[in-house]
Amino acid sequence: MPPDLNPPQRDAVQTLRGPLLVLAGAGTGKTRVVTYRIAALIAHGVRPARILAVTFTNKAAQEMQQRAAAILGKRLPERPEISTFHSLCVRILRRQIAALGYPQNFTIFDRGDQESLAREVLREIRVPEASLRPGDLLHHISRWKSAAVRPAQAVEFAATDVEHLAASGYRRYQQKLKDQGVLDFDDLLLCTEELFGISPEACRQESARFSHLLIDEYQDTNGSQYRIVKALALPHRNLCVVGDDDQSIYGWRGAEVAHILNFKHDWPDCKVVRLEDNYRSTGPILAMANRLIAFNRKRHPKELRASRVGGESPRIVQYADEEAEARHVVDDIRKAIGRENARPGEIAILFRTNEQPRPFEQELRRWRIPYVLIGGMSFFDRREVKDILAYLRLLVQPHDEASLLRIINTPARGIGRGALEKIKDRAVARGVSAWDVLGHEADLATLAPAAARGAHELRQLVERFRGRLSGESPVTVVNDLIRAIDYQKILEELYDDPNDRQARWAAIEQLVNGLADHVDRRGGNLADYLDDLVLSGRDEEPDKEKQLQRDAVVLMTLHSAKGLEFPRVWMIGMEEGLLPHHRAVSAEGEAIDEERRLCYVGVTRAQTYLTLTLAQSRRKWGKPRPSIPSRFLFELTGRTPQPEGETEQPAMGAKSSAAANAGKTRADGKPAARPLPKRPVRGRAPKKPGGRR
Repeated sequence: MPPDLNPPQRDAVQTLRGPLLVLAGAGTGKTRVVTYRIAALIAHGVRPARILAVTFTNKAAQEMQQRAAAILGKRLPERPEISTFHSLCVRILRRQIAALGYPQNFTIFDRGDQESLAREVLREIRVPEASLRPGDLLHHISRWKSAAVRPAQAVEFAATDVEHLAASGYRRYQQKLKDQGVLDFDDLLLCTEELFGISPEACRQESARFSHLLIDEYQDTNGSQYRIVKALALPHRNLCVVGDDDQSIYGWRGAEVAHILNFKHDWPDCKVVRLEDNYRSTGPILAMANRLIAFNRKRHPKELRASRVGGESPRIVQYADEEAEARHVVDDIRKAIGRENARPGEIAILFRTNEQPRPFEQELRRWRIPYVLIGGMSFFDRREVKDILAYLRLLVQPHDEASLLRIINTPARGIGRGALEKIKDRAVARGVSAWDVLGHEADLATLAPAAARGAHELRQLVERFRGRLSGESPVTVVNDLIRAIDYQKILEELYDDPNDRQARWAAIEQLVNGLADHVDRRGGNLADYLDDLVLSGRDEEPDKEKQLQRDAVVLMTLHSAKGLEFPRVWMIGMEEGLLPHHRAVSAEGEAIDEERRLCYVGVTRAQTYLTLTLAQSRRKWGKPRPSIPSRFLFELTGRTPQPEGETEQPAMGAKSSAAANAGKTRADGKPAARPLPKRPVRGRAPKKPGGRR
């Protein structure tokens, strides 16, 4: 047992049987515990292949795999299975999906494919985009799927006219996916849950593959993930879940904090270990975080303790407006870099909404301070990458209609819009896929000669290269395919700037390099590579890690900041309507609790210096409007009375008595709290809500 584990960490690592809940507060060494526990299981004779560890992002899974390998210190004949939920479900479905009526070689749609299909569905049910846009339809479908609502049930959950239209679109959308042998990202979880429900034998086979399960970030699980975990763990009951209910901030995408709160109810014989020693932040920062989160009553009681000695008190600064806020914050950053030798990469500006960073970007540019705004276009959203991926998907699954329709006239084959509509009409009339139409002489005879010839040539091209995949390296086949369609010439015709053409060609090269690396390292085939691309491309921000490697000030949302840490943090826009967000303010209850957890996540990102800022007014459509300080400022500074009694999680479904004065509002909608403490800081002193300075 490593000597550098503290007693609670050691307790979690040494508890190797039965249900175990590890409550891991921010900065308490969660990943360390998980990886040492994997090593301890192997050291006690558990075969690595019998251990399954599941997390939420590819980055986290890779880091866990690397750390476990480093701890074990030797090459094992087999490895523990460490993956994301979605990767796990892909493997399960590849083995078992025939029970649901899908082909084993199903393909997985990316976001672009989904939008194309959604647009097609809306046309077919004659819903104009003014009434329901493709992206909005997908939003409703994803929300329903995350809640395990099937197409037939969606109409029961539809409360508005738009939701009724979406429910109608959902039915057709799902049928089209199944007809094409395709799953979207949400289906990976939903179909796995459905599989376990209709096929006890499939569930038994999959659960028998493992004797120990470890689930990371358990507070972020949605209903399907929760039920999949339970089905896999029930036979052996060796389930360890690690998480922090105080950092459950993804309710808007289906995560249910109730899963971690009710773990002891689900597994009455479970052991609970609390990790409360924080190795990240100073005492004053943690004192502020502890005061804040205590206002959430539905939580496991715990309190972070600082391992670091000393530290400055966090600052709260109010400015006249958002422009002054940006100007002074960037001035502080400039001085920290110039006078205190801070590196830009040690600094983060965190905000609640995507509209807030604009004035900060302007100021950072003005002073030529390097910065990165986390987000932007993904590599996989580039046109040229999507084109080549469409060809590759056709090699694996030619009935993938979205991919076929994307490249049917790329390069030009004489198949214009009219011919395309005829192909789709013939497919609908005969109840077959567009690929089948391309191989049917009678269908091709309805097209103009040039279009018929182009369609026939495309089918021959795909079949020729599909045939080569069985006997040749996929890298060779893909390279030859790219040359056969002369994609470099397509780029020359589309883009005048040679630098632009070169960058786009380099993106295609990067795609092929990725395939070669996949084949060399894993011995995988083209289908495996495409699965990995879709799964890695669905991490919330696939380019985030690359951006964070730059020595630049980081601008990012509070949601994106989870899991990260910075020596210096500025949390901006600490106002009612921003944090908490106006949607939560109108909803109250659990919505405010989640916003408070989001604020807590922001505070606990700071290692040494923390500044919270707010504006006295903000512009709305060009006109200044007065702002109200966030209720959270009063709570984290101790200016709102703490809730009385012990903090315990009530049984979910029981009505919670909200903490006295926690998030309470006056009749005029303003926080019922005493004024913030005045501080000798530059800028205007915070004023009492609704009053004068």
